[in-house]
Amino acid sequence: MSGFATILYETRSGHARITLNRPAKLNALSYVMQNELAEALWEADNDTSVHSVILEGAGRAFCAGYDLSGADGEVPVSPVEDKASKSYRGHRSIDDDAWQLERQQRWRMAIFDMHKPVIAKVHGYCLAGGCDLALMSDMVIAADTATFGFPPARDLGALPNQFWVYHCGPQWAKRLMLTGDTVTGREAQQIGLVMKAVPEADLEAEVTGLAARLALIDPDLLSANKRIVNLAMELMGARTLQRLAAENDVRGHNTRAAGGFRKSVQENGLKATLRARDAAFGDGRARVDGPETRDADGRLIED
Repeated sequence: MSGFATILYETRSGHARITLNRPAKLNALSYVMQNELAEALWEADNDTSVHSVILEGAGRAFCAGYDLSGADGEVPVSPVEDKASKSYRGHRSIDDDAWQLERQQRWRMAIFDMHKPVIAKVHGYCLAGGCDLALMSDMVIAADTATFGFPPARDLGALPNQFWVYHCGPQWAKRLMLTGDTVTGREAQQIGLVMKAVPEADLEAEVTGLAARLALIDPDLLSANKRIVNLAMELMGARTLQRLAAENDVRGHNTRAAGGFRKSVQENGLKATLRARDAAFGDGRARVDGPETRDADGRLIED
């Protein structure tokens, strides 16, 4: 479908395929991409020929996180927005920050709110915002070599969406959130973060095979069964928790660590700041099975 700048959209064989398409940026989520993703999801939800959606990333990553550069600009809040003559919210106050985070959250929540099921097909990096997209999806099938985690939790802020606890429980949610460490796709399956992990060579067949089975079911039934599970999650507080997550991220943005991160970006640049932050964490990995024995550089020692 034409009209999208940062994603690809196509329908075939009873499913829609939405591809995050900024491979040079490892599909980092910009404002434009988040807005276009929401529009594509609602297009698929409105198309009676579509039974399910496959969400994937182009290139060597599913999605490496949120785009902190602002390279592709803003998305107007409305058609009558006029920055030349009016004053609008920025990130000047705590409430401004919460307002901006909640706006982006509404785009991402389309995955959870739409009626039709979304299958996240994850390979390569699935970090920060990538995890937010994957964990909102109805089913996640990952390459066993994929990398899941939220490294920005080390200094940039809290998590603006919170589905971790519903997937892997409070202890593993805390283990990964409190350190920003990562796990592989295979380990993510072990702790319930994803539904299934397969060799990367089998990933496409595994995902399209599931989509083909869903195409045999009346979309209205798929909707009914997705929504009752999601309503159960809402009864467990899922929707309220997302609102609280945005508020909590504002709190994270006002920590000394986040202030130091922003200052370092101004003085040293984003890439240098990220390298310096992550260097202290070695390879940045957690281990699900067995002891986390590390070498002098902080890298896990393989058994």
